[in-house]
Amino acid sequence: MKKRKIGALTVSEIGLGCMGFTHAYGGDDEQSAIKTLHRAVELGVTLFDTAEMYGPFNNEILVGKALKPFRDQVVIATKFGFKLERQPDGHIDATGVDGRPEHVREVAEASLKRLGVDVIDLLYQHRVDPDVPIEDTVGAMADLVKEGKVRALGLSEANSETLRRASKVHQISALQSEYSLWTRDPEKEILATCRELNIGFVPYSPLGRGFFASDFTTKSLGANDFRRLLPRFQEGAFEKNRQIITEMEKMAKEKNATVAQLALAWVLSRGDFIVPIPGARKIRHLEDNVAATEIQLTKDDCVRLENIVSPDKVAGKRYDDSRLKLVDK
Repeated sequence: MKKRKIGALTVSEIGLGCMGFTHAYGGDDEQSAIKTLHRAVELGVTLFDTAEMYGPFNNEILVGKALKPFRDQVVIATKFGFKLERQPDGHIDATGVDGRPEHVREVAEASLKRLGVDVIDLLYQHRVDPDVPIEDTVGAMADLVKEGKVRALGLSEANSETLRRASKVHQISALQSEYSLWTRDPEKEILATCRELNIGFVPYSPLGRGFFASDFTTKSLGANDFRRLLPRFQEGAFEKNRQIITEMEKMAKEKNATVAQLALAWVLSRGDFIVPIPGARKIRHLEDNVAATEIQLTKDDCVRLENIVSPDKVAGKRYDDSRLKLVDK
């Protein structure tokens, strides 16, 4: 697979988001997840994305265990930043964000142990803490780089101003934010800022949380699937949004591709500093996603896709208002 640079790191031009193996979308059994992770390595994927929040905690353990035989071949990214507390019923839940320097060190040390590694390749702040200056948080992250415990730093869902302030403290190698045909917010300012500051852009949910998979329906969602809570997947909005897929299927047939491949190829075409991390719990979906790197879209193709999935045709916000509060606007 071809490589791309994200800041100080060189990675495969498409990565693998690992959240779905244990969190939000219903999860998977360990052996199936490990087989998928190993197949990703065989296909040339080198960027693997996890977080303490995914589980919480058990996703890092799974990823570390699965990738241990390939440690020198892969880049493991993890994220911190939520305040995780055990509830009376034993469930661990996020009750806010925490970017305090002492918390940065605490969670980094814990992530190193769960991953079973000596160094975290890419450490992201999962969400910006509005009550802690970004200079203090990134300063603590930079100390971990100096100590050899972290190789590169990243932020997630941060705005341009925050990126600029953070970059004055230490090089920010990557910004991870949601970006896809139906979520184009980063185009307003973020992509230009990333180019200017030599920051790699890592889109999560580049397939619209599975929406752009041709076989996706809300009936396939498990009872605990996080997407049931998202506005775009609610009754009424989802049916309207499915009309987008009908139009994309026509174009996919012309290109001898799948709808998912078209959606990924479009994200890849936005710039060589962009490395999407679609999730895939099934090997056939993983292979389909990786094959998207071979699809070449013309400028006219891209315009056509953007018209098919124009913002006015998308029903529903990407999050409800309570979750949007966690995005650094």
